[in-house]
Amino acid sequence: MNQDDAVNQDDAANRHLEWDGCHNVRDLGGLPLGDSGTTRWGAVLRSDTPDRLTEKGWQAAREYGVRTIVDLRTPGEHRVGTGHRPSWLTVVSAPLHDPTDVRPPGYVTPLTYGPFLERRPERCAAVIAAIARAEPGGVLIHCVAGRDRTGIVSMLLLALAGVPAADVVADYELSGPRLKPLFEKLGEADEAPAIAETLARQGTTVRQTVTGLLDGLDVAEYLRSGGLEEADLKAARARLR
Repeated sequence: MNQDDAVNQDDAANRHLEWDGCHNVRDLGGLPLGDSGTTRWGAVLRSDTPDRLTEKGWQAAREYGVRTIVDLRTPGEHRVGTGHRPSWLTVVSAPLHDPTDVRPPGYVTPLTYGPFLERRPERCAAVIAAIARAEPGGVLIHCVAGRDRTGIVSMLLLALAGVPAADVVADYELSGPRLKPLFEKLGEADEAPAIAETLARQGTTVRQTVTGLLDGLDVAEYLRSGGLEEADLKAARARLR
């Protein structure tokens, strides 16, 4: 399937995808560009870990046009299910975190994103390069929940493509309600209220924190500082435009 024909381009509701076994899958297409038009449907998708996908779920991913997975998890990180990946997929391991990174205690919140970006521009550049160099077809990026690491990469990629900050933040916020059923299924507490409370104690919100992160950030220069080559920069931008 051609990635431009993957979904009805006039139906923004199709950004959320129901793939059996996953809970937080959506297309990064259909978002407005600052100059004109929208991001390309079927080009880049984001999700929680596809380890839980059933055979039906994998078939849905194939029919949607996904041909490459960029896995942001650190090698050896806990996996659920079989960790199966069909033979028709190319899987690229592009860990966003260095194994030496120390996760802060408690829930990960957007307050950690800025310090992470300052420390690891080379990791972010490597992920964007992996997306830029992917073979034709849809690229699925994922971590575990599809919110934090996947959220950082999605923010950089959308901002690079020219999506206005407000729309980038709106996309980021969609993960919260999508993950609630997953936490219920796992018998775990929904993290969203605890994250909101943590931010409130700092006098801010998710929207304010993410907006502040994007404000004044020259994504292209940031990725260049991490070693991203100009050809990859252009290819990553072109994939979504």
